[in-house]
Amino acid sequence: MTTRLSIALITLFCATLCTAADFQPLDVKAGQWESKLTGQTTGQPPLPDELLKRLSPQQLAQVEAAIQSKGTGGLKTTVNRSCLTKDKLDKPFNLGDENTKACTRTLITASGGKQEIRLDCDRQGMKSTGTVKVEAVDTENVKGSLQMSVTNAGRTMNMNYTFVSKWVGAACTTK
Repeated sequence: MTTRLSIALITLFCATLCTAADFQPLDVKAGQWESKLTGQTTGQPPLPDELLKRLSPQQLAQVEAAIQSKGTGGLKTTVNRSCLTKDKLDKPFNLGDENTKACTRTLITASGGKQEIRLDCDRQGMKSTGTVKVEAVDTENVKGSLQMSVTNAGRTMNMNYTFVSKWVGAACTTK
């Protein structure tokens, strides 16, 4: 779960999280981008209520250990390639929730060079809040940060990441 979320978050430079009328996409090139996400996730994984109710204390400990071995704790670095099309750049970013109203995205700043977005989500009682900051250093380089907190059933997990992304070329490759 944490690893998938981290990989999804690395593509945040591709578009913003807002729908405001004054939305401006980042002034970057379309095409293949490579991103390096560095940071850490700390705290207890916020597991869904229905899962917590079904697990014995021993099973819960095993689930927590498995989750932590895959992405929480120390500093982690992930490298990812993604395809940024003009269509993606011109639309608000989503984490697969484009057909739901689970998240509220508040545009704090938007220009061709910088964007800051506030996220507030509630997915079946699992609440998350955070801020994404993105800066287009130039049309081929982007840097940014993500701070997010996810809470459920008294369990909180915090994510603190920075990323740098570079344009690789106009043609996108699939993996």
